[in-house]
Amino acid sequence: MGDPFIRHIVLLGFEKRFSPSQHYVYMFLVKWQDLSEKVIYRRFTEIYEFHKMLKEMFPIESGQISSENRIIPHLPAPRWFDGQRTTENRQGTLTEYCNTLMNLPTKISRCSHVLDFFKVRPDDLKLPSENQAKKPETYLMPKDARNNISDITGPIILQTYRVIADYEKNSNTEMTLKLGDLVDVVEKGQSGEPYVTIKAYTAVEEDEMTLAEGETIEVIHKLLDGWWVIRKDDITGYYPSMYLQKSGQDNTQVKDLIKKRGAPPRRSTIRNAQSMHKLSRKRISQDSYRRNSIKFIQQRKKMRQLSAQKEENQLEGAPKSPMKPQPAVPPRPSQDLILNRCSESTKRKLMMPI
Repeated sequence: MGDPFIRHIVLLGFEKRFSPSQHYVYMFLVKWQDLSEKVIYRRFTEIYEFHKMLKEMFPIESGQISSENRIIPHLPAPRWFDGQRTTENRQGTLTEYCNTLMNLPTKISRCSHVLDFFKVRPDDLKLPSENQAKKPETYLMPKDARNNISDITGPIILQTYRVIADYEKNSNTEMTLKLGDLVDVVEKGQSGEPYVTIKAYTAVEEDEMTLAEGETIEVIHKLLDGWWVIRKDDITGYYPSMYLQKSGQDNTQVKDLIKKRGAPPRRSTIRNAQSMHKLSRKRISQDSYRRNSIKFIQQRKKMRQLSAQKEENQLEGAPKSPMKPQPAVPPRPSQDLILNRCSESTKRKLMMPI
């Protein structure tokens, strides 16, 4: 039968449950590749966590590097409290989300993360116990809101191509084909280039990839610091670009050149919560950060320049040898005032003939 995959997902409605506390769950009908149909129940918080993890696994397709490349649909965040009206109004959004998810490239729609989330869990098979005070209340979507049944059971039509030249595979992930062979194309890559690792590398940071020599990978984003974002199977991460070369090229000379060269320093990162660097550096206080910031240093330098210029202007306008201020000399008192205020001895001296 081949690897399992999901043909279609239909939202049937939602249930209001009262155990262990009141909450709401959505009912999905999942149709698998063997035409089996399973009903599963998921809370919206679970669906949103699944959505966030899916974006982390595929940063290019989720628009985290460039918004123009986003193909993974949007999903609003859950509210602090979801009532019945909010749960009911969200059904249209979830229906559109599931339809878009199933129409994504198979590397996303058939990845292990999607398959595991929509598999039947033991809780999906549990029936309400007899001792429950209140049984779950089921709310089905209107019939006109559901998709046509043909969308569920319709076959997957693949495009058939004829091989126009012989090709010998270079790795275990490729196929050897002969001229004239007919093949069915399951997926067409819209972007990305096939490369081969010409030197092994062991990841140092969590968002880097560990690969052996001779592995075939896909380059999905080239950066100028010597580290490229690559993908192998469902894993995305960084790898030194000097250790990569396009498939089919002679790499003998290049391998000799980089044999003793180490990887360049890292200057970039991707917005991937599962593969971000660990925050090992010490936290600094806000005052320390302010003192060491470029903006603060520039402001301090500017203030010093203004202060020096102000002092220079004051010196230019002032005299070269400034005189100390002299006290004012009072006017000489008259002879009558002296005679009225002086002592008798002074009066006798003033009255004596000269």
